[in-house]
Amino acid sequence: MMITPVHRFRDIERKPEYLQPEKCVPPPSRASLGTMWFIRDGCGIACAVVTWMLVFYADFVVLLVMLVPSRDYVYSVINGTLFNTLAFLALASHFRAMLTDPVSISLSVCLGKKKAVFFLSGAVPKGNATKEFIESLQLKPGQVVYKCPKCCSIKPDRAHHCSVCKRCIRKMDHHCPWVNNCVGENNQKYFVLFTMYIALISLHALIMVGFHFLYCFEEDWTKCSSFSPPTTVILLILLCFEALLFLIFTSVMFGTQVHSICTDETGIEQLKKEERRWAKKTKWMNMKAVFGHPFSIAWLSPFATPDQGKADPYQYVV
Repeated sequence: MMITPVHRFRDIERKPEYLQPEKCVPPPSRASLGTMWFIRDGCGIACAVVTWMLVFYADFVVLLVMLVPSRDYVYSVINGTLFNTLAFLALASHFRAMLTDPVSISLSVCLGKKKAVFFLSGAVPKGNATKEFIESLQLKPGQVVYKCPKCCSIKPDRAHHCSVCKRCIRKMDHHCPWVNNCVGENNQKYFVLFTMYIALISLHALIMVGFHFLYCFEEDWTKCSSFSPPTTVILLILLCFEALLFLIFTSVMFGTQVHSICTDETGIEQLKKEERRWAKKTKWMNMKAVFGHPFSIAWLSPFATPDQGKADPYQYVV
């Protein structure tokens, strides 16, 4: 992919700061970075904790208010197993989306006659736009590298700086406080699964609340729950409100994410109406690029790391 003059003005972050590499501090070594990715943002951590608490509250109401007091043992076992399985997958997807580097750090350089190609998978290495590193690339006259002035990183195409993560994220869709992380190349699968499973358990909870209300209207309220009738009504109404709210929200997010994957255009790229400069692929190929090759049941598992095949190179230079 050749970088044209359009690239110079595509993003306000891409101003001629790359001419001052002496201002950058060398990046830490790979060993000192550790293996866990976690964003220390107070708002994001609070939102993540609230997410887990809301799922636990829904599980509490479903089990102790609706299913355990039910006289239909088969109904309780089937719905309890289904709800808790979906809730477990939702929380596992949330955990993976939160603790997965949107673009894991792995850098190699291949110098050709006309261009230097950088191969990365994940978040752009922070502070690598140093004078020594740029000189080591042995760039020829006319070749240009772009530097993000905020994190002193050599900035590849389709990367945007996140002010919360304080990093440039390749194919950044958006920063989601509910998962306390950016949604990027490496964790988009887990975010999509999280929204899907939350939507499913919300729908399941609404259906069970509806059936439980009908059952309680037909029977004695004192026999349809272990709690008092007023407490039961309050708990069910709160669950109904929570489930309806998250069903609408996560369904919309799931739809927008699938559309973004199929069109191979992130939310930020759509918002900024950026010109497409990357190869156009089929919708099925774009889906496999996110969820893995080939199609399998592992697409639905938050425990399966997608095999994305050969990664696309991040080309910085003309």
